Amino acid sequence: MSEVAGRMGLQVGARYLEKEAGGAGVLLSGIPGVLAARVCVLGGGVGGGAAARIAMGFVAKVTVLDRSLSRLDELDWRYGAQLNTVYSTVDTVERHVRDADLVIDSVLVPGAAAPKVVTEEMIKSMRPGSIVVDIAIDQGGCFETSRPTNHAYPVYTEHGVIHYCVTNMPGAVAQTSTFALNNATMPFTPKLANMAWREALQSDPGFLEGLNVHAGKVTYQAVADAVGMDYTPVSEAL
Repeated sequence: MSEVAGRMGLQVGARYLEKEAGGAGVLLSGIPGVLAARVCVLGGGVGGGAAARIAMGFVAKVTVLDRSLSRLDELDWRYGAQLNTVYSTVDTVERHVRDADLVIDSVLVPGAAAPKVVTEEMIKSMRPGSIVVDIAIDQGGCFETSRPTNHAYPVYTEHGVIHYCVTNMPGAVAQTSTFALNNATMPFTPKLANMAWREALQSDPGFLEGLNVHAGKVTYQAVADAVGMDYTPVSEAL
């Protein structure tokens, strides 16, 4: 679902950059003689990579920030001069967020609350009519100014910046999302269906790592930390 949300980030960002939608009236691609929009993608994983790819398709000026040098190297080799890759620090995030027309956050920690990467002061430094899209909102969001919205009322404005923080973004494209999820999970379905659940967990380390809660005990460390509960190893909970 991260890939769906990442691709959608550009779609909704382009829409809300339009003047009628409350944005600055900027065309992502620009035209000859007029600069293209500057798109800043925080996080170069699945969601961020998808967002960057679509942004490059719009011919925007795209920068991806990440703390993984290997991931930045992979993106650099894949896209070359089309994409700017920058190591993520407080200073580089501040600079690129300030200058961006559209910021897409895709910083996710599996099973844990998302870190607050962009401070309220950074949001205040952005130009009025800029857009931020927080695709990590389901894990709490990475902007200090983020708060969950929904598909009926998707945006709000804070310090002159339009925030799109819809939870379950892929729900807006339910047909595509359903097929994508089925494609990803179908190989595992028969195994789960043909075994008792304990047998299935013990036969596959991936299944075992996917167990978060059992009999009132939190069996995933990051989830326990995020909700302030005690962690119980799976081996003790089963």
